[in-house]
Amino acid sequence: MAASAPVCDFGRPAVDARLPGVDGTSHSIFEQAGGKGLVVAFICNHCPYVNAVIARIVRDATELKAHGVGFVAISANDAEAYPEDSFDNMKVFARRNALAFPYLYDEDQAIAKAYGAVCTPDFFGFNKDMKLQYRGRLDASRKEIGPADLRRDLYEAMVMVALFGKGPAEQQPSIGCAIKWKTPASQL
Repeated sequence: MAASAPVCDFGRPAVDARLPGVDGTSHSIFEQAGGKGLVVAFICNHCPYVNAVIARIVRDATELKAHGVGFVAISANDAEAYPEDSFDNMKVFARRNALAFPYLYDEDQAIAKAYGAVCTPDFFGFNKDMKLQYRGRLDASRKEIGPADLRRDLYEAMVMVALFGKGPAEQQPSIGCAIKWKTPASQL
């Protein structure tokens, strides 16, 4: 089911946590920040929206490093109900797509909830003070691979954040597959 992320809550502080990464070590979210900011992206392995844009996510994350912006991706989907999103499959996904940033597993979904993530992909762009300045789409593509000349919303916004500490006032929400939440034991 498609879901759309809410508009940016400017100034909302980032949340730190140490999560296991597909590289076999645990990583602090904040340790991924560059000197000018950080993008926290909620993605998953099986989402057609993510799969349509993963090459551009990798490209933009790599190019944002030159602007002092770090990047980290987190998967929080219920891997019991969606085995294709298991930690082992995250490792396969990371290798297959040559992820150039940490890909972390939020098994208990606490971090996704703390951020208010609703879909995959869902992008949160923070300035150097770890205050939210961007909550929007990567670009105008959806479940299909878009043309190479699409406006790079996330990239352009985060370059602006790196330069001025503030994101654009106008932002288009990200659209993707809804996060696959675990059913609380009390509802079973």
